[in-house]
Amino acid sequence: MKVAVISGGDWSQFQKQLLANLPDDERLKDLYLLPTCGTQFYEYLGHWSKVYSEDLSDDERARIIRALQDAYDQSGTKVDKIWGQAIEDRGSQITLSVLGQEAPLEAKEKWDPDFAKRKKIIAILQPMLPEFAIHMGGTTSIDVTKPGIDKAYGIAKLRDQLGIPVAEMLFGGDAIFPGGNDYPAQEAGVDSILVRDPWETARVIQTVIACLGDGKVQIESPGKQS
Repeated sequence: MKVAVISGGDWSQFQKQLLANLPDDERLKDLYLLPTCGTQFYEYLGHWSKVYSEDLSDDERARIIRALQDAYDQSGTKVDKIWGQAIEDRGSQITLSVLGQEAPLEAKEKWDPDFAKRKKIIAILQPMLPEFAIHMGGTTSIDVTKPGIDKAYGIAKLRDQLGIPVAEMLFGGDAIFPGGNDYPAQEAGVDSILVRDPWETARVIQTVIACLGDGKVQIESPGKQS
């Protein structure tokens, strides 16, 4: 089975959090990696090779960074402590991680569980950046990319690169809701499963593997069956 990982994280996070935990052998040829919400695409050819990267221009990146900082300052949601950088330039995506990328998971989960704080920031941000795509990701992040360059774009690239119809794909994510950075994948027509966290994701994957023998998969999730 071919597997793709699409995440708002950049390539360095993929290397640290995913690839460092996997054996470096021929099985990687069935793994495809799409950092920064699918604005980049990597495949394994004995080494990791970049297929494309839809980078923002220098002027676009500078403008987005200024707008993110201004919207954050105006929102009244500023925090007293951050772990690492709050605004990251990932080349093809600019990300505001309010608590910083290195923040502990417990702190991230407590900061904006109902998305209200990020919705407030985005409401201020959208008039500043009307020509860009803005989505919530993870637990504390807001991602900004070129319009139309999102996880739906990544799904289309997977379809074209691998020759796999969208109807034969299965997608799992924790932000499958309007405004979430996983929602474009569902809008692209992929059967989607809403998961709460990595542990539920693991259970879904285990269920899919267990069902491969007869080719039938029946997984219930909020508002969706596939």
